[in-house]
Formats: sequence, C-alpha cells, structure tokens
Amino acid sequence: MPDIISRLKEANIVGRGGAEFPAHQKWTAVRDAAASPKYVICNASEREPAVFKDFHILSKEPEKVFAGLKLAMKTVGAKEGIFNLNAEYAQKLKTTFDALIAKAKGEGYAIRIFEESPSYIGGEETALLNAIEGRRCEPRLRPPFPTQSGLYGCPTLIHNVETLYDAACVDDGTYDGKRFYSISGAVEHTGVFRLPASLTALQVLEETKNIPDGDFFAQLGGGASGEVFNREQIEKEKVRGAGAIVVHLNDENPRDLVRSWLEFYQRESCGKCTPCREGTYQLVRMLEDATDIPWDSMQPIFDALEKTSFCALGRSVPVPVLSYYQNVLQKK
Repeated sequence: MPDIISRLKEANIVGRGGAEFPAHQKWTAVRDAAASPKYVICNASEREPAVFKDFHILSKEPEKVFAGLKLAMKTVGAKEGIFNLNAEYAQKLKTTFDALIAKAKGEGYAIRIFEESPSYIGGEETALLNAIEGRRCEPRLRPPFPTQSGLYGCPTLIHNVETLYDAACVDDGTYDGKRFYSISGAVEHTGVFRLPASLTALQVLEETKNIPDGDFFAQLGGGASGEVFNREQIEKEKVRGAGAIVVHLNDENPRDLVRSWLEFYQRESCGKCTPCREGTYQLVRMLEDATDIPWDSMQPIFDALEKTSFCALGRSVPVPVLSYYQNVLQKK
C-alpha cells in the first residue's frame, strides 16, 4: 500500500481552514526537513463569523481528529503535538480532551492544549506560532514558512481540524470525498452538514432544505472573508475556504451589512501594519453617519489594503464588500 503522504495526494486532501493548500506538500516538507525537533499543531481557532464546523467535529468525533494528529506526528517525526483551542472551546471540551490526551500519552504521543485568547488573527499560522511562544499575536514575515522554521524555529506542520479528520479517514479507508459545511443566515436549518465537496453552493442548500423563500444571495467560504454571489452564480459556484454558506435575503439593508463586515475587520486587526489598522478604521468612520455607502471614497482604501497589507486579513477586507457591490447591488 502507498504511504500516507501519497494517499493524501491521491485523495486531494487540502487545508480546510481557508487556504486550501495541498496537505501532502506540507507533510512532505516537514518530514524531509533536516532540523529537529518537529511539531504538529491542530489549529481550532475558528473565530470567523458563520464558521462553526470545527467545534461540531470536535464535539461529535474528537477521536478521529486525534487519530489524524497522531498519524501526522508519526509520519513527520514530531515529538509533540499541540491542540490550539480558543478559550470557549477549551472550556467546553476539557473533559473529553483530557481523556484523549491521557490515552495518547499511554500510546507514546505527547499532546497538549494551548488555550488561545479569542481572536481572528490567532487563526493565521504564524500569528498562532507567536502566541504559543508567548509573543504578541501578530503575523510573521514569510518566508521562512512554518514547515521549515515554525514553532521555536523548528519545522512545524499546522493543520485545521477538518484536514486532520480527513487525513484519518484516508488512513482508515473511510474518506469519501465529502466536506463539512457551516450553513447559517436566512435559512430554516442552521447547522453543520457533511456532503460531497463537488456540489455547488445551490446544491448544498437544496440537499439541506435551506432554499429560502424570496430572492436571496449568499456569502461563500466564511462570514467575513467569503466572496458574495448572487442567486444565478451560486448555481455554479462551489464552496471553498472554510466551508461556510451565509444566506442573505435581497431586501437586507446594504449599509448595515457592509458595516458589519468592516467593523469585524477593524475589531480583529492586530494593528501591526498601517494599511490594515488605519484603513479599517477609516472605512468604518465613513459609514457612521452616511445614509448611502460612499463607494468612490472607499475604493482607494480598498486598493491600498489589497496591495500593501502585511497579511491576508487586510487583503481580505475588500473581498466581501466589493463582491457584494458587483454581484448583487449592481444586478438589482
């Protein structure tokens, strides 16, 4: 039988935290790195609005995620595994995790929990590394990448909960090409659903009986960074990123919706770079007293955020707003 890395490649297992980077490439890089020790981190930060699949997985099938973590540790030669849990998750999952960590210890695996102060930026790989090391939770300059120089300068494999779950499924022969979807918004059945990754967003809503009455649009991937598509587009668009579908009715107030996205980014900006820190602040201020959305005044700030932000948080700010404008508002 081919080794697990080859099987991950064949199954097309990718990151499910948002970036969708091929898992086998990360595993190979850490396995082949000459430096030691090596670490494996399961990143269960999950602080993006409308994304809640990881908690569902950890609540329903934590053993499978631990199996994926132990498999990764064994494959890349890591001596320690770390579960990054936001404080809310850590409190709710403590009893279960304590038992699984004790069991893993008996099997020769050293696994511990890092309890993260709730933050969106804490889900970014290098910001998480800083937080675990006791430093300011802000992104690092890359390269070097975590696979070469991660935790304490050592090769580090970082994966989302769902990715490790999928790796365990590949290993035990149960992987079936499905993924988890977090569905919320103007729907009847809010929740997490596991369906084929090949489905379009509309097909996912149909399968879960979540097609709303009336005209609607949807934000796909995440409730902050996700791109917004109109009703016709979601007939063809697949759900990428973190797997969220947020349904909105067409009569929703545009200013309130745009402001909710921008206020989230302003609140969650780590403040490291000027474009993100000042740009999000100015964008929110523009909407405070405005009756209409000042698109022309906002565009130069969006351009600056896209081109000069230090990390993906700042570059993501324009994504929901401009896609909403182009795909929904201009189509009315």
